[in-house]
Amino acid sequence: MAQFSPDHKARTPFFSRPAVRRFAPFVLVTAVALIFIFENRSDVEIRLLVPIVTMPLWGALLIAWGLGLLACVFTVRRRASRHSRQPR
Repeated sequence: MAQFSPDHKARTPFFSRPAVRRFAPFVLVTAVALIFIFENRSDVEIRLLVPIVTMPLWGALLIAWGLGLLACVFTVRRRASRHSRQPR
C-alpha cells in the first residue's frame, strides 16, 4: 500500500472543478447550436429596416448567435466588475 506524505493533497476529480462545471454547459449548448445552424442551409429573405437581403439561413443564425454571445460576454463582465467594487 502506498503511503502519502503529510503535505500531499487529494486530487479533485476533473468534472467537480468549478471552472469545468461552468464551462461544460457552454460547450454543450454551443455544439448543439452550431449543429442546428449549419443544418439549416436554405436561403431566406431578411428585411433590415429598408433593404431586403437574401442570404443563407445558416448565416443569419450564425450572426444572431454571435451577437447573443457578445451580449452575454458584455453582461457577465459588467456584472463581475460591479460586484468587485469596494463600497465607499
